[in-house]
Amino acid sequence: MSVTASLDVPGLHIEATTTAKPTALSIKPGTEDAVRIPASGKCELNDDGSIGEPYAKGKSKETPTCGVTYQRSSGDGTFNLQATATWDISWTGTGGTNGDLPDGEYGNDQPVTVEEVQSVNR
Repeated sequence: MSVTASLDVPGLHIEATTTAKPTALSIKPGTEDAVRIPASGKCELNDDGSIGEPYAKGKSKETPTCGVTYQRSSGDGTFNLQATATWDISWTGTGGTNGDLPDGEYGNDQPVTVEEVQSVNR
């Protein structure tokens, strides 16, 4: 993801482009009873720069590369799922100037209702 800002005044044109690339996603499920995948809760980048994998029909029995499995119902409430993305941020400017900026961490909380947990007895 890149954003460019420019300034044009008579006799002067300057611009700078800031680029942010995701490097990891950290998941906190909001309850100790949940299973994080991977166990650390830190999902790494795939070879193509994405994180995780979208659900697709027929994959319900496969373990995802990044996710949460809740082991119990949230009862009458919710679990506060927290997902935080870490971004590597750099910039380039007019005349070949460039540099790195501090990593960015941006997250969001999402209330998750788990209505039912099923078990299989064999």
